[in-house]
Amino acid sequence: MSLPRRLLAEAVGTTILLATVVGSGIMGTQLSAGNDGIALLANAAATAGILYVLIVGLGPLSGAHFNPVVTLAMRVRGELDTRAALAYTAVQCVAAVAGVLLAHAMFDLPLLQPGTHARTGVAQWLSEAVATCGLLLTILL
Repeated sequence: MSLPRRLLAEAVGTTILLATVVGSGIMGTQLSAGNDGIALLANAAATAGILYVLIVGLGPLSGAHFNPVVTLAMRVRGELDTRAALAYTAVQCVAAVAGVLLAHAMFDLPLLQPGTHARTGVAQWLSEAVATCGLLLTILL
């Protein structure tokens, strides 16, 4: 399949994934009446469900990376050349922003919002590493 078609599939998948993750987080927070556990469960279930659908649906087209780390892993494995890997990464970054903007628009929120919570530290980086490893395992296995 041509690189532009693969990039389009990657852009669509990344946009939908981020819109789902952010949108389900917004919806979970709005509907859970302050119960953070319920909000987290709703967000996790929506994320897992859409990730499965996107991998099954778009995997045959683009490889269903949706994450620059996955693209890097595919580059290291020799499944992508450097030019394609850089294009995938650029598309993923732009599509991720588009997905967040889409989620904000769907919930009638300001499209651009400053962050109000500090999201850094060892625990945050560890959780991101675990989630990325889970994504890699899902795709590679």
